[in-house]
Amino acid sequence: MPSPPTLSAHEAAARLDVKLATLYSYASRGLLLTLPDPTDPRRRLYRAEEVERLRLRQRARSGHGPVAADALQWGEPVIASAIATIDHGTLRYRGFDAVTLSRAATFEAVAELLWSDATSPLDLRWPPAPPPPDTPPHATPMDRLALTVARLALDDPMRFGPLPDADRARARRLLPTLAAAAAHRPPDATIARTLAGPDASEPLLGAIDAALVLCADHELNASTFAVRVTASTGADLYSALLAGLAALSGPRHGGMCLQVERLFAEVRALGSARLAVGQRLGRGEWVPGFGHPLYPAGDPRATELLRLAPTVGDDAVARDLRSALADAGYPPPTLDFGLVALTDAAGLPPGTSLILFAIGRLAGWVAHALEQRQDDVLLRPRARYVGPPPRELPTSS
Repeated sequence: MPSPPTLSAHEAAARLDVKLATLYSYASRGLLLTLPDPTDPRRRLYRAEEVERLRLRQRARSGHGPVAADALQWGEPVIASAIATIDHGTLRYRGFDAVTLSRAATFEAVAELLWSDATSPLDLRWPPAPPPPDTPPHATPMDRLALTVARLALDDPMRFGPLPDADRARARRLLPTLAAAAAHRPPDATIARTLAGPDASEPLLGAIDAALVLCADHELNASTFAVRVTASTGADLYSALLAGLAALSGPRHGGMCLQVERLFAEVRALGSARLAVGQRLGRGEWVPGFGHPLYPAGDPRATELLRLAPTVGDDAVARDLRSALADAGYPPPTLDFGLVALTDAAGLPPGTSLILFAIGRLAGWVAHALEQRQDDVLLRPRARYVGPPPRELPTSS
């Protein structure tokens, strides 16, 4: 993947129309993340998209158009929701700290909390799930998820009914079945057991369950917005979830996990995290898995996953990478890095990090689809036209 465009300090300050001292203040306050300049370790670079995001936020005081543009680019929330929020660096599900929930409740119980604000019993277990339908042997886990959702929709002629209780019942069957499809094995007693495998240790089962909880929701991210837009049209739950899966697969979203997995593979191939990072920096490449705009002080989900990683196996690669990137001036790791650190330490197959992300986030998507239907509003943003002015077709002679 090409490296994201970067700007020098002078270029970033000019783009924002501020002095260098103001730019440095933005960076110190976490409003802008900086990257090391591979050609001069004394200089810092600024990601162009983050500078543009901040510029739009500054313009948001001057009218509806800038406000709308800013809202769609990491701005303030544009949809009222009672499901999740990011509050001063803490992710909360219906008021509960997500990290605390990951230590105290099962993924199934947290899903119920997201769907209906039901908090008891915390040891809730769902009925056994049917085996997933067959998918082509060459299909990737994400392929299997999408194909399985579509197949289950075809087998559900009553899927167009918008009753919340019926959709919650669908979700209780759907999530375990999708976990089995992604893992390519029969469903087990819990989703964590299905994903971890029949021989998984208790520490690994607990860590997988915690990872699913930490992935369950993240307020209005790209895939959740896709789900809500689809649900707002009156589409059935399966269609809304397919929209979420499509958005999640992108390399700037859930697909980031696969890029971090490649970084781990480079470290193993070269035998050194510093060598792998140094080569990337020398080529002017961005190193994935570090720095989240909503968590300038560090992603608490990644912190918890990195705490769990050594309980399931050898996390030396993750530790060495964190050290190398910290020395290079990178910000703290993100959820994507935490998921890969956990699955890598446990020796799980490549792609497992993205599976955990997808299965966990499905719980949040169901909650948002239900909430959007209750709002009964069609989501239809406006575009700010920047094309040619009105013009006429030439007349024929």
